[in-house]
Amino acid sequence: MRILDYFAMALVSFIMLAGASLKLTGNEVALQSFIDLGLPSWFGTFIGVCEALGAIGLWLRPTSRLAALGIAIIMCGAIYYHVVFPPIAAGLPAAGVLIACFYIIGRKGTGVVG
Repeated sequence: MRILDYFAMALVSFIMLAGASLKLTGNEVALQSFIDLGLPSWFGTFIGVCEALGAIGLWLRPTSRLAALGIAIIMCGAIYYHVVFPPIAAGLPAAGVLIACFYIIGRKGTGVVG
């Protein structure tokens, strides 16, 4: 099962770091969802920081489950956005990350360092 744990953590980390880099560099497409929802522009930067910290936290034993919970909350927001602003199919990656986060939360002893 360790291989599946590492795969889930790597997948979620990669997706979170990719999303965070877009948000933190001010990519207009990545920040458009926050504008559509009527949220302030700084909120996109905040979510980008949370995604980056969550991606790192997944690999630390003391914070792995908490980081997965935080990312799961962010993914619930992403899924909500895609339900409100179709196409809903664009929310499938967020749903996949949410499922992977639930898997990580359910596993004891995830994380590599610490």
